[in-house]
Amino acid sequence: KAELMMAGVVEATSFLMLSLATMGALALRAGPLVSRGASTRLSALQMSTFATFKTSKGDIKAELMMDKLPITCSNFADLAKTGFYDGLTFHRVIQGFMCQFGCPHSKDPKSPRAGTGGPEPGSTYTTPDGTTITRTGGNIPDELIEPISNEVGTLSMANTGMPNSGGSQIFINTKHNAFLDYFDPSTPSKHPVFGKVVDGMDVLLAIEKVPTGQGDKPIDPVTVNTIEISED
Repeated sequence: KAELMMAGVVEATSFLMLSLATMGALALRAGPLVSRGASTRLSALQMSTFATFKTSKGDIKAELMMDKLPITCSNFADLAKTGFYDGLTFHRVIQGFMCQFGCPHSKDPKSPRAGTGGPEPGSTYTTPDGTTITRTGGNIPDELIEPISNEVGTLSMANTGMPNSGGSQIFINTKHNAFLDYFDPSTPSKHPVFGKVVDGMDVLLAIEKVPTGQGDKPIDPVTVNTIEISED
């Protein structure tokens, strides 16, 4: 079993490292009288949020599970909207396993630091209910609250294997990797799912099949030009 470590390559026996968030589910209560701000936040939670990866291989569209994992999804959406992901490359691709992306150092596909970076420490973003989250050390709180399995086509957060160490790196499963589920007691891996591909699986599978070299890096870089966030 391969690993997904933000810090770099780990032995296969250490499984994958990708972890994520344990904060309680956010709840909204609306009484008979709801302010405009509260109504807007409620509407945001009721809408579907999508992320379209505009890659050099084509488009991949995923639905974010904003209503189930608002801390994780809002972090990803904020990074996408602010251009953090623009021009980054898939720095780790393993056929029959997953495609990993989101390290700022991967803008240089040959960088030995690709796979070790994350957001700016101390940066902030806001969840749909108006809560401000600070990325302490560049990381977000673990949000291990929804037992959604790492099935084919799902988006999951990467981490170093330590609590609250997720940041900007994610991976997209190309196999049902149940051993990565935080609720699977057979392994120490804790990688919560926060989205699922709804269009462009053919593009994802094309990326999965690209030739790779040392560290599972694609020989010919696969670039994410931008990620567009939309709601409907």
